Order: sequence, then structure tokens, then C-alpha cells
Amino acid sequence: MPLEELRKQIDQFDSQLVELLNARARVVVEVGKHKSKTAGAVYAPDREKAVLKKIIDENKGPLPNKTLIAIWRELMSGSFHLENPLRIAYLGPQGSFSHSAAMLKFGQSVDYEAVIDIRSIFDEVAKGHSDLGIVPIENSAGGPVNESLDAFMDYDILICAEVYMAIHHNLLANCSIEQIEELYSKPEIFAQCRKWLSATFKDANTIPVTSSAKAVQMAAEKPNTGAIGSSIAAELYNVMVVCENIEDNANNVTRFLVISKNDVKATGDDKTAILFSTAHKAGALVDVLEVFRSNGLNLANIQARPSKKREWEYCFFVDFPGHRQDENVSKAIAEAKKHCLQLSVLGSFPKNSEML
Repeated sequence: MPLEELRKQIDQFDSQLVELLNARARVVVEVGKHKSKTAGAVYAPDREKAVLKKIIDENKGPLPNKTLIAIWRELMSGSFHLENPLRIAYLGPQGSFSHSAAMLKFGQSVDYEAVIDIRSIFDEVAKGHSDLGIVPIENSAGGPVNESLDAFMDYDILICAEVYMAIHHNLLANCSIEQIEELYSKPEIFAQCRKWLSATFKDANTIPVTSSAKAVQMAAEKPNTGAIGSSIAAELYNVMVVCENIEDNANNVTRFLVISKNDVKATGDDKTAILFSTAHKAGALVDVLEVFRSNGLNLANIQARPSKKREWEYCFFVDFPGHRQDENVSKAIAEAKKHCLQLSVLGSFPKNSEML
């Protein structure tokens, strides 16, 4: 078939797609009216998971699944805008890894709010200034993000979704490596680039700041300085990429949690996160862990932080497969409470298997 005929077919399909997408959008508007009457949450992670699974199941190619998922995420973003525009808080400024994760998750049609630190994300959601927040919780190379773990101890906030994003770090500067006297980034990022830094920057002064994007801003403004950050931040703040992919681990992944004030319905493939503290006595933690083992629950993650309330008292952040409404999960939580000074369910949310 001649090229012009093929292009005519594409134009026809494009016209049909525009018509169908707007027909879908009109239904979304009606859904929004129903939610407003019942005070339902605009963002429903259980529904999101079901829609994306259906798209993947029905995909016969040649488009890859990740292409369709990206398209549908933007459709959902537009749907949020039509129902009631979402406001999402993230660790700013623009160009941070948290900003990238939020954009990949929620698309272009929602409102984003950059805040100065992770606690401010929790604060904005708790006060209702933002509908959702996205916070880094752990990195495959650098370990847990303690600021996020500590914030969960202080705020009555629920986890409603999780996001995994591949992370690549770059040395950014408007001078040569040899001229860099100060290097800015987050402490966790320095940890993820430790080997490269020890081999390359033995004499440079590494200075921790609240976010990688803030580091790039500072490197743009001050001579003989550099930053470790994303290529997006380099473009935003007009800083050159001196070295690419300087992370120690090529498979460098950060897990983010989406926080809200709303519970999430079960999907059949969920995780539950809890926070608990135990008495300072021999075997206290073992007693709690045994409860989960006896109920057939495999702990996917466990992190400890000082409770800051009493000396030698620790809080444990744990997540495991299952929904809080599942019989074995609810039974385990009830039994575990008997061995804890305090236990809070931080939320049940759809298990994520997608890499952004």
C-alpha cells in the first residue's frame, strides 16, 4: 500500500481515537458526580490496578505493555482532572527523583506541590492541603530512608500505593571535575555512589542537602561546585552532565510510598504495612515475629528506628503480603498487639510489580 494511503489510515484511526477518548471522558465526568455524592476518593488504587491489568490482559500487540500502561496512566491523569483535580505533594524542588516518580505515576494533568522536606509531605496530607503525597522509603543500594520512617511514627497517615523507579545518578557541574571543591546531594545519594566518590573525589567536600534537585540548584548558582542528581534536574537548572550513571549498583531502584488519608479496597494481590513497638525485654521482638510466621505471613521488609519516647525503645516498620481484611492478616495483627506496647496499621495497598 502506498505511503500516503497508510498515513490516511493513521489519520482515520487518530480521529476515531479522539472521539472514543472523549466518549470515555464523558463517562468519567458521571463517575465524578457519583463520587461527589458519596464523598468517595478520586484516586482509587484498587480500580487503577484492575484497569491496568485488564489492558495488559487484552493486549495482543504489536505495542508493548509498557507503552499502553503509559498511555492509560495519562488517561487516568486526565480523568482525575475532570473528576476533581488531585494535588500531590513531593520532595522538591522540581527535578528531584520524587518529582519524577510522581509524574510517572500520576501524569501531567494533576497539580503538584513541591515541599522542602519529607515531613512537610506528611504535614500537607494530614492537613488536607494535598490529596496525596509521595515519599521515598528505601533504596536497593542505600537502604531505608530514615526521615520517612520517622514521619510515619508522628502522623496518622495511610499508605495507599507503592512505586518502584530505577534510579541513575549523574555528576552535574558547570566546571571540570578537577575544579569542584564542594559537592552537594542527599545523604542517601552519597551512600549509593560511595565507591565512585572514594575513587574520584578524595579531597572534595561532600555536603548533604535536603534533596537532589536542591543540590543541582546550588551547583548552578555557586562556582567550583557540583551536585549528584538527575539528568532532568540538569536540564531544568542549566547544569552540565559531567559523568553519567555514577551509582555503585547498576540495578539501583528506589521504592516510594503514596500516602493519603483514605483506606484502599482489597484487590487480591496486596501488601499491608504496620508500625509497632515492643517492651525492652528479652524475646519481645521474637514473640511478635513468631505470630506472623504462625499465620503464614512472610515479612517482606522490616526496619527499626528509635521510638524517641523512651530510652532503648524501638519502633519497627514491617510490611508483608495480604490485606488487613484477610482472615490470616487480621488474626495476626490482633495476636501481635498482645506482645506490643503499640501497633498501628499503616495501610493495605495493591502490590506493585511495575518498574517506572
